[in-house]
Amino acid sequence: MRHYENLVIVKPTLTEEEIKNTIALVEEVITANGGEIVARDAMGMKKLAYPIEKNARGYFYVMYYKSAPAAIAEIERRFRINEEILRFVTMKYDSKREIAAWNGMVEKTKKPAPTAAVAEKKEEVAS
Repeated sequence: MRHYENLVIVKPTLTEEEIKNTIALVEEVITANGGEIVARDAMGMKKLAYPIEKNARGYFYVMYYKSAPAAIAEIERRFRINEEILRFVTMKYDSKREIAAWNGMVEKTKKPAPTAAVAEKKEEVAS
């Protein structure tokens, strides 16, 4: 099993429920091909650097997972035929240094948002 990261950009014209269904389908494709999703990061709606299919914005979603190298071709094929996905990129982490960086990114996604931590500290100080 190798370490991978996938960034998926979903069309902004979809409703919140349709975006969730598309993300669930993306995750199902990974797990159905023997992948194990370790962490997820919903980055939300962001402005694109350039328009893609006349869309200036997109919903960004990142997944960190482990999978067999043979499954990646099928996962990417399924991403290509999904019309709700504007773009995707798959990154492979091979060396010990890259895997350490991958583990660091996974840990960052598991930590609470910095705004929540700041709010908690302000409450403690106010008490």
